[in-house]
Amino acid sequence: MKKILKISAIVVAVIVVLIQLYRPERFTTAEVNENHITKKLNVPPDVEIILKRSCYDCHSNHTTWPWYSNVAPMSWLVADDVKRGRSKMNFSEWGKISASKQEIKLDKICDEISEGEMPLKQYLLIHKDAELSQADKDLLCSWSQNELKKFESTPEDEE
Repeated sequence: MKKILKISAIVVAVIVVLIQLYRPERFTTAEVNENHITKKLNVPPDVEIILKRSCYDCHSNHTTWPWYSNVAPMSWLVADDVKRGRSKMNFSEWGKISASKQEIKLDKICDEISEGEMPLKQYLLIHKDAELSQADKDLLCSWSQNELKKFESTPEDEE
């Protein structure tokens, strides 16, 4: 029985070491390029602070990769969350999407934070500082709705 436990422990240890060899892509940058949302919309400093604190890790190219994102299998989960988040909305690539999609995304910002869908619950378990207060939600909703009104008042031929 002890021999089986010893062999099992060695097999598990080897598997743990081997899975560390697969490293998911982890891209981040400090650069704020011309497509960044802060270059395309009026993003007041107080709104930008909230976006940085609660949204940018998954919804921009400014991801801060925590230590556990270096250890498989957590690295796979974190990288996948970031990849999916960026594919749904990437504040760093805002200028690359059409005006109609920008409108939809601005509208969704308020909906998703008001309904408690964002930030994700699993993210908040470890990132308590990312939790949105009611004042944060109100500010983000007010901002996104104000920016949305600008789209509605823009003639079609200017887009």
